[in-house]
Amino acid sequence: MKKQYGLLLLVLLVSLTTVLAGCGGSNAGQGSGANAGTNEAGGTEANADGQAGGEAVENAEPFTVSLRHIQIGDAKKFRKAILDDAIAKAEAEVPGLAFELDGVEDEVNRFTKLPAEMAAGNPPKIFDLFGGEGDALKYADAGRLLDLTPILEELGLADKFLNMGQFTLDGKVYGLPIGGSTEGFFYNKKLFAEYGIEVPTSLEELEQAAETLKANGVTPIAMGSQAAWVPLMLANTLIGRYAGPEAINGFRDGSAAWDSPEVVAAFAKYQEWVDNGYFTKGELGVTYDAMLNEFLAGKAGMMFDGSWRASAFTNPDLVKEITSEDVGYFAMPAVPGGKGDQTAVNGNYSNGYGFSSNLNERELAAVKAFIKHLYNDEMQVRGLLEDALLPSMKLSDPAASEIDTKLEDPVVKQIMETMNAAGEAFSHFDSVVQSDVYSETEQQIQRLIAGRATPQEVGDVLQQAQEAANAK
Repeated sequence: MKKQYGLLLLVLLVSLTTVLAGCGGSNAGQGSGANAGTNEAGGTEANADGQAGGEAVENAEPFTVSLRHIQIGDAKKFRKAILDDAIAKAEAEVPGLAFELDGVEDEVNRFTKLPAEMAAGNPPKIFDLFGGEGDALKYADAGRLLDLTPILEELGLADKFLNMGQFTLDGKVYGLPIGGSTEGFFYNKKLFAEYGIEVPTSLEELEQAAETLKANGVTPIAMGSQAAWVPLMLANTLIGRYAGPEAINGFRDGSAAWDSPEVVAAFAKYQEWVDNGYFTKGELGVTYDAMLNEFLAGKAGMMFDGSWRASAFTNPDLVKEITSEDVGYFAMPAVPGGKGDQTAVNGNYSNGYGFSSNLNERELAAVKAFIKHLYNDEMQVRGLLEDALLPSMKLSDPAASEIDTKLEDPVVKQIMETMNAAGEAFSHFDSVVQSDVYSETEQQIQRLIAGRATPQEVGDVLQQAQEAANAK
């Protein structure tokens, strides 16, 4: 298992196009150090190990630091518990500190609240942040994000992250991924056994499995496309298969085109599956949570989703007809005529935390304490064991051994084995292309599903949007 874990890290490390540039950057320009969380009220300093003393701590003037997170609902309760523990440790360390939590739904934060706050120059002090051109790099370029490079040096974290490419601009780091993820098919072992379905190893076998499930009155693939990012996960992987893993990054630099025959073939395959009735009926009106519930209720044979969903199968508040013992996982099989490495899988380090560039000295001390207590071996191991969140950091040998010893979740194990078998990984295009282009992909995938656009029309519109964005 330890060998497999090492390979997992290697796959994730070498696959994404951008590198660890910036993690070892300069150590200048961030005011006080981690040992200098100054107590403005008492005049006694609190250091990063919680050494602020007695009476001064008790008399410290209270202050709050706003923290926006997206860990809301039962499906994210394990990740929220980890966040709460890190917050409690940071509050105990910095005299007077109290975090002011703001739990917001993911899309509302990413596409509505945070962009408005960034435009107005008043984001929360700490907030959930996506990497890439449309989010972290754009906000960093606008001067809204704190340069974390010297803080990572100060805390000894500069070389600890597996991939910071989606948060790095001009050699400086502006966000920290909380974990890694991949995307593939979860399947219901009981239904597969009942109908004599083997785990698909080819596209033909996958489609035959879907036909068998449909013939027996079972939804082949649970899909909730009310939020467009959900079907875009599958579309992204189909593009990786038909156009090759390199195409994902190629949209931004012009080496790949949305209207190419290969990318259009990916959209055509999605449309074909819609027409064949492989997805949840009325998927455009189905929420992401309802999609999970359909699968957990044993009403769907498969579900294409992110590795983070594995935690749902061990959540007693969510499980219904199936548990983690009844769930298997496999990657998208190779497609006939597909380009590039057909074993490649999606792999991302795109979601984490960012920090406002507008901080006073005490808020800066709070940020450092938050980073220290959230980004470490303990929390990374807990993230995997309790929440199926793949590590974003290089772990020490003891931490890796702890995973080897304690990881029992059969679904997470299978996800890691699947990643180990992959030749490389590719990003999701939402972390690569500009915001305008991504917004257009959301509109177009739903038009495709609704039958209001052909695959070629989708490709043509997206290529026009890409060229317009690249020309800005």
